[in-house]
Order: sequence, then C-alpha cells, then structure tokens
Amino acid sequence: MNNDETQSLTRRLTKFRDERSWQQFHSVKELILSLNLEAGELLELTQWQSSDQFDASIVDQEVKSRLEEECADVLAYLLLIAERADFNIVQATHKKIDQNKLKYPVEKSKGRATKYNLL
Repeated sequence: MNNDETQSLTRRLTKFRDERSWQQFHSVKELILSLNLEAGELLELTQWQSSDQFDASIVDQEVKSRLEEECADVLAYLLLIAERADFNIVQATHKKIDQNKLKYPVEKSKGRATKYNLL
C-alpha cells in the first residue's frame, strides 16, 4: 500500500466515522485500547494451534476470511490513531525500518531471532 492509498483509505475511514458522529469516542487512548482488543481477536485465531497448523489452516476460506477481517480491524485502528495524533503512518513506518536496519545489521542478525542489544 503506497502513501496515496493509505491517505485515501484514511479519508474513507474518517468519513465513515464522522457520518456516525463517532469521533467523540475516538481519543488516542480509546483507539489504542480498541487496537489492542482487535489484536487480541487476531491472536485468538491461532489459539491451540502450532505455527505449522495455523499456517496450513489459512488455505481454508473461512479461516482466511476471519484473518482478513481481524487484520483489517487492526489496520483501521492504526490509521485512526495516526490520523488523530496527526502523523503519517507510512512515513513513520519507513523511519522505523531505517532505525531497525541500524539496530539489526545483516551481518549480525541474518537468520537469528536475537534482540539487537544481544547481537
């Protein structure tokens, strides 16, 4: 998703919100809380399954549909948080990737799941 797509999606989402007068309920704190609730629902999809079992299950259309819905909910809340806090989430993500490139140089981190301060 490029920056134009993100901005367009955010405009569509805020239009939906504003038509229902829901902005009054969307403080940054409440949006962060809601984001975490939705992330919990996403996590719930994996409950009681190994990584291999879950990965194999996403070929099932019902599982994939639920995965799509929960991911969309998480993305929607991220976009609303960025809109309310007045920052560009695409630019912030590029910045974070650049920071992580410094923390996790390829020569030290390739193939390892070690935190940067332990590399």
